[in-house]
Amino acid sequence: MDATQRVRAMLSFVQAADRGSFAAAARALGISPAAVGKNVAGLEGALGVRLMNRSTRSLQLTAEGAVFVERARAAIDALDTAIDAVAAQRAEPVGRVRISVGSGIGHRYLLPLIPGLMQRHPGLVPELAFDDRRVDLVRDGYDLALRGGQIEDSGLVSRTVCRLHTVLAASPAYLEASPQLRRPDDLDRHRLIAVRFLSGTVSRWSFTGPGGTRIDRAPEPAALVVSDPAAAAGAAVAGVGIAQVAVHHVWRHLLAGRLKVVLARHHHDGTRTLALQYPHRALLAPRVRATVEYLHERLSRDPALRMSPQELRAFEA
Repeated sequence: MDATQRVRAMLSFVQAADRGSFAAAARALGISPAAVGKNVAGLEGALGVRLMNRSTRSLQLTAEGAVFVERARAAIDALDTAIDAVAAQRAEPVGRVRISVGSGIGHRYLLPLIPGLMQRHPGLVPELAFDDRRVDLVRDGYDLALRGGQIEDSGLVSRTVCRLHTVLAASPAYLEASPQLRRPDDLDRHRLIAVRFLSGTVSRWSFTGPGGTRIDRAPEPAALVVSDPAAAAGAAVAGVGIAQVAVHHVWRHLLAGRLKVVLARHHHDGTRTLALQYPHRALLAPRVRATVEYLHERLSRDPALRMSPQELRAFEA
């Protein structure tokens, strides 16, 4: 197998492993499924090991295949880097960029950045899909996603924008008319606003216990349950009760004095992050790379996303 055949075979193998079938890999590469199968079989023959077990419905990497796919990606990365270094000097990114984003973050933080992205790269055509479900980027044909929360380990590249700090917040009017709130146990006498995600799980509230341990509790009994964190922030502003929400949902309300932070010295602000996710770099087009770089640059500067827990103390009740 010469160098050209090896590159062709590795591309077919990586695409088939990422997309789950020879047919999907063939569509991505612009060749026939039979050609993909032939390339993978040739690679296995050259290596002397089986890289994947395939049936009419699925592909499953062998142990050897799981090791080799990472090495194959690294090799393709090196080739991509060499090509990109030359192409980037003279090529303006063009084409459609499909982006998946949750409704709250999408409307508040992503959408305002799109005009600037289009001005910097006039050849790009952003296509935004606002969806709070977790989508499969490769299967559903997205180029990248802007995701906030517990970022799962996966075959995707995750470029962290920032840590998403959470706070417990309530309106000044609610706090004035309610019992004192000095310790987490005092929450039992308050109205709590819970967030139930589309998966059915309720977001738990976290506190720092003895010795720095983390103690989780459900916001029960809940006075109100919503499926959108932004709605929880709005309910808190309206005086319904206390909500646990990410800072970016309440930032403008804190600045305007419509909400106050409570139990800041006891509350554990979680381990959520905001990240741009996209398929492995070997599959990353210049139009996607340019979009990722621009969004990361701009999002990283947003004060609502950079606020530290110490700075949030200024908004305590």
